[in-house]
Amino acid sequence: MLLFLKSISFRSLNHQDFKKNNSSCKELTTTSSSSSLSSSSCIFLTVWRKSLIFSCKGFTVIGSDGNLVYRVDNYSGRRDQTILMDASGKPILTICRHKQKLRIVDNNWFIYEGEVLGDHDYKASSLRKKPIFCVKKQMKILHSNINVLAHVYYHGTSSDKTYSYIIEGSYANRTCKVLDAKSRNVVAEIRKKQAVIGGVTFGLEVFVLVVMPGFDSGVAMAMVLLLDQMFS
Repeated sequence: MLLFLKSISFRSLNHQDFKKNNSSCKELTTTSSSSSLSSSSCIFLTVWRKSLIFSCKGFTVIGSDGNLVYRVDNYSGRRDQTILMDASGKPILTICRHKQKLRIVDNNWFIYEGEVLGDHDYKASSLRKKPIFCVKKQMKILHSNINVLAHVYYHGTSSDKTYSYIIEGSYANRTCKVLDAKSRNVVAEIRKKQAVIGGVTFGLEVFVLVVMPGFDSGVAMAMVLLLDQMFS
């Protein structure tokens, strides 16, 4: 499975595609105040909605060099808690859905650094750890801008009306952008995988995550996991 994903990562990123990707990345950063940022600093990740472990669902993320970067193997165990790991299996971020008993709709997710403990210690563990981000799903019925998918707040609280990032587009179509709330610069983008191998397209199971210079690729991947939970 990993060899197959490495293959599609290499074979789909030929010289012309690399030039096209770099050009597109450069266009996305033209509004940046720093003209010294190089388009080659962008990170291109191939994301596959399959786990390396056959018995569970998850994600496998490959870099443009064909090496494993991130993995999610516990996805089918608990949908309200997902652990993003590096290639060696070390937990990097934990994504938790926040549920309130008195609310009909729960639309808040939290991103914690490292690992939040299992079921019996989950509540106490999450209380001890302070979230680094809170992501609030946009409720379409309450807002006119249907292009907005979610708002991202620093320090794990959405009580402050000032959000740090905004996610726009359509995850179902794998066309999403994460934008800085103040500058409106794109910091990460989800794109369809355009390459074709043997006449078979990748569909929606394999797609590309582009991370702009200065933005953490782990956080960008955590937002992909959140969008998958929100809209799948």
